[in-house]
Amino acid sequence: MRPIAGGVCSVCGERLFSPYAFSGEQGEPSCGLCRRLEPPFAKATAYGSYDGGLRDLIQLLKYEQMRPAANVLGRMLAEAIADLESSFGEGKVLVVPVPLHRSKLRQRGFNQSELIARAALKLKPAGDRLVLNANVLERRFAVTRPDEVAGRETLLVDDVFTTGTTVSECARLLRRAGVSKVWVATVARTLKADAAHAEVESEVEAGMRMAAHG
Repeated sequence: MRPIAGGVCSVCGERLFSPYAFSGEQGEPSCGLCRRLEPPFAKATAYGSYDGGLRDLIQLLKYEQMRPAANVLGRMLAEAIADLESSFGEGKVLVVPVPLHRSKLRQRGFNQSELIARAALKLKPAGDRLVLNANVLERRFAVTRPDEVAGRETLLVDDVFTTGTTVSECARLLRRAGVSKVWVATVARTLKADAAHAEVESEVEAGMRMAAHG
């Protein structure tokens, strides 16, 4: 269960294989998708790849109700959050766990993202500017307390970043409610498994470059 190593997109955190991973406005590499379609969040980061022991630990928490696993995962989330903190603006940052569907919440008895977030924030010093609020979003995709998020930076936290669909939808809702900027931190991320994906991306990017140059 080691941190992600190697080149990743500076926006979404996806693994970069392509030689056409051009630098963005800040001189940092970004994947083809983030260059073509700007995400609703400023940056997403994850501690590790969703495989092996890390995947097993997350599944123990979610499906076997092994709550002590949240403390270990919380330490990993805290490391992911630390990678973002230098980018935060002034003032408090609202920490919002991705909500769980009501049926799953009843079945499981807890929201794993909230448990992990609480464990991570316990590792922060007293008076830290990260403030947990688990009640501003609900799973039917609605901001329940827009007055509490308007004008503030928000950190979305979740256990796994898979395709990015869920965090992107949550980020859009928060932005519409007046949040100034949305960051994303997760314990794990599903990464491209092999270079075959990169070859396809390279061909697409090469084609785009050729088309751009006529």
